[in-house]
Amino acid sequence: MKTRAPHSLGGVFLVAVSAVSFGLMPIFAKVAYAAGISTHTLLFLRFSVAAVLMFALFFARRLPMPSKKEILAFLLLGGIGYVGQSFCYCLALNYASSSLVSLLLYTYPALVMLGSALAFHERITAKKLISLVLALAGAFLVIWSEFEASLPGILLAVGAALFYTVYILISSRVVRADMGVQSSAFIMLGAALVFGGMNLFLGFTPPAQPSGILAALLIALVSTVLAIWCFFTGMARTGPTVASLVSTLEPVVTVLASAVLLSEPVTLSIVLGGVLVLASLLVTVRPGGMPEG
Repeated sequence: MKTRAPHSLGGVFLVAVSAVSFGLMPIFAKVAYAAGISTHTLLFLRFSVAAVLMFALFFARRLPMPSKKEILAFLLLGGIGYVGQSFCYCLALNYASSSLVSLLLYTYPALVMLGSALAFHERITAKKLISLVLALAGAFLVIWSEFEASLPGILLAVGAALFYTVYILISSRVVRADMGVQSSAFIMLGAALVFGGMNLFLGFTPPAQPSGILAALLIALVSTVLAIWCFFTGMARTGPTVASLVSTLEPVVTVLASAVLLSEPVTLSIVLGGVLVLASLLVTVRPGGMPEG
């Protein structure tokens, strides 16, 4: 137990870095949309740039090539799971505020916990349950204060949560701890190929302003390459349930960044919800609450 604690705490830190990086993505996306880019073009640029950079890192470090079976699994994870989650999430930002979309996505920890228990027989400890309740209570407080979004935005955000749940559960079983870079490269390639096909059919709509190009690059570099690698590497050390709970830092980052950079209102419910989400993080990272291995 004592020898595993630093390993697990390191995983929590990596997942937290991933959450901050993902949390900034809605702000970058809103800037890109204001510059005239479409959702499918934004996501094609995101995953194309990210795939090139991750493969460059892959070959520069001379990492071992995954097996054919693993490569196929990674491509499917990207082409189905991550495409579904990212498309629903980013499209929802056209209909709802960044805060509401982000926090609706964060119904997924409950789904991951239930899915892990049903599919993988993972034990639901008292600390995990407390963290989960705090996280969901905080999320719903914020949702309550921002319940002005249209029905399409709400449905798309919930769809993103469902896709992300399946994505996390499957990736926790097929992504090994020593395959963080390799898996991320092929996952992003799979997503890029699908969104490339969408651009062929729907048309390529690049941003009309330099700010949109910069925002798209930031999504690729910060909210994709850095975020995905940190999440996979961290989750391999913590397990899917703890990784999901630590990732609840993401909506807090989104709410704060939206208020500062996009002038979205910060109500009392948002503040109280953010406090509950942070409290869930504190429970998660307590030594007694860390997972084994």
